[in-house]
Amino acid sequence: MKSKTAIVGRGEEQKLLHEYFVSEKSEFIAIYGRRRVGKTFLVREMFGDDFLFYAAGVLNGTGAKQIANFNKEIGNFGGSKLMPATNWSEAFDNLKTLIESSAKEGKKVVFLDEVPWMSTHKSGFLSALDHFWNRYISMRKDVLLIICGSAASWIIENVVNNTGGLHNRLTGEIYLRAFSLHECEAYFRKKGIDIPRYQVAEAYMIFGGIPFYMDCFRPMYSLAQNVDEIFFRDNAPLRNEYENLYRSLYKNPDGHMRVIEALASRNYGKTREEITAITGLSEGGRLSKIINELIVSGFVREYRAFGKKKRDSLYQLVDPFTLFCLRFGTKRKVYATDYWLRFCTTPAHSSWAGYAFEILCLLHVQQIRKALGISGVLTEVYSWKSKAVEPGAQIDLVIERGDRVINLCEIKYASSEYVIDKATDFNLRNKRSAFTAETKTRKAAHTTMITTYGLRKNQYQAGIPFEVKLDDMFLQ
Repeated sequence: MKSKTAIVGRGEEQKLLHEYFVSEKSEFIAIYGRRRVGKTFLVREMFGDDFLFYAAGVLNGTGAKQIANFNKEIGNFGGSKLMPATNWSEAFDNLKTLIESSAKEGKKVVFLDEVPWMSTHKSGFLSALDHFWNRYISMRKDVLLIICGSAASWIIENVVNNTGGLHNRLTGEIYLRAFSLHECEAYFRKKGIDIPRYQVAEAYMIFGGIPFYMDCFRPMYSLAQNVDEIFFRDNAPLRNEYENLYRSLYKNPDGHMRVIEALASRNYGKTREEITAITGLSEGGRLSKIINELIVSGFVREYRAFGKKKRDSLYQLVDPFTLFCLRFGTKRKVYATDYWLRFCTTPAHSSWAGYAFEILCLLHVQQIRKALGISGVLTEVYSWKSKAVEPGAQIDLVIERGDRVINLCEIKYASSEYVIDKATDFNLRNKRSAFTAETKTRKAAHTTMITTYGLRKNQYQAGIPFEVKLDDMFLQ
């Protein structure tokens, strides 16, 4: 197994994979996560020297193309004299022969990448994989079988929650998420990109902590120049990534993209009924499947307003890169080379950053909990909007705690210390009063400020019992 020093972050995942590698039995592991999140990189970096076999599915490839590609890899890994397979049963028989003929000592790593693409309609891939594991690998003690896929919902439905032959066959699963702010900072440092945390956060607010996107950054450019080079200029590496992203994850992505674009039209999300009205998708199985797949892939979160029941769930688009694409993708037609360099100095940038920072906070609730000293306390996360106060008071992040305290989080993005003046103080008190009155909660409700650089000390700041800064969200 390779040294793990080349891998930034992924500490828990590396630990798990190492345990599977040194175990005294064969292991069957599923790794899933969205496109470009680093699944293949992680496996290659840890086990590249130990691969007995590696094959990847072909995007949009026919069943015959998938088999042909598998045959080619069998040949590349020492099985060139084997009869080329014509179906998946024969393909896995060839892989079995490859394993049995190996003189390699210790764990033999078999890595099947992008298996959702391999499993074309009526190809028999899953049943062949089932037979390969149940009738052969599980009876050995020296194979680490890893399957991987960007279509997280496909992996979960067809492998993790399989009700047929693969039911309960996995010995482990890893959901690889986007980098946290802590991991983004470490990644930039490794690349020699020295930018302050304020700019690391803005990079996250645009690219969402996706390692492949961050790898496009160049040390000689400023943050704004990097954004233009990566997204806005002609032939930029991520110029068509929005369409490619969804079309690589879902076989019929049009419905998913309609839901995504419907959710993007309102910051705090929509109900199922509202999604149906906008998209024309009926409130049946198809819409439920689409929403579930978007949630599993990390694009959408399901949440409730405080005091509401599950049937009243709201669905909110929380993928920073998707939100960025939908907001700014059309600007490339006008400013193809330097749009962000121009935009980042305008008041409109502050307006965009305010909401993008809210999304960043929602994606770092665990770090916020740690900063509040409640990591070990049972919590639930909600939103809340007043039905009585005009204009309607709204709190985007409500943390209800098991110790009978509620944090009413007010999220503010600023380029320096945030100043609470008389009007802001009145507004915060008004929100808290409205919340306690309308929800009739018996728990202690405390205003909690989440800002970039903290609060400037004054007579109003002194009345804020809880405060979280951007630095706190860089905690591991």
